[in-house]
Amino acid sequence: MDAGLIWTIVIIVVVILIVAAVVVFLMRRKGGGRAEAHRRQAESIRAEAQKHDLEAREREAEALRVQADAQRAKAEAQEAQVRAERLAAEGDQRQSAAEEIRSRANSTFRKADEVDPDVDTSGKNRR
Repeated sequence: MDAGLIWTIVIIVVVILIVAAVVVFLMRRKGGGRAEAHRRQAESIRAEAQKHDLEAREREAEALRVQADAQRAKAEAQEAQVRAERLAAEGDQRQSAAEEIRSRANSTFRKADEVDPDVDTSGKNRR
């Protein structure tokens, strides 16, 4: 082979390598842009997920608050029920005491009527 042919082959190989390097560089650059776009998309998706997570935690906190309010109201209702039962029992006791006093008063009136000579105890004009 003569030197000119060897130099031609070397130049062709070098040119092919340079072209290949440029093609690889451009492909990586194009792929790098795609990767950056994917990074931005992933960041956007994460931001959206974080927003949904915050909203879910807020709703969970609100649900817990409402459940606590319901428990508090239930406890207050039970307390009111106990208080009502206690007051009803006290009312029954007072009613019994009043009836007993009324009975004693009526008995005392009857005794007074029996002792009083001006009162007819035969049953016609009784109180």
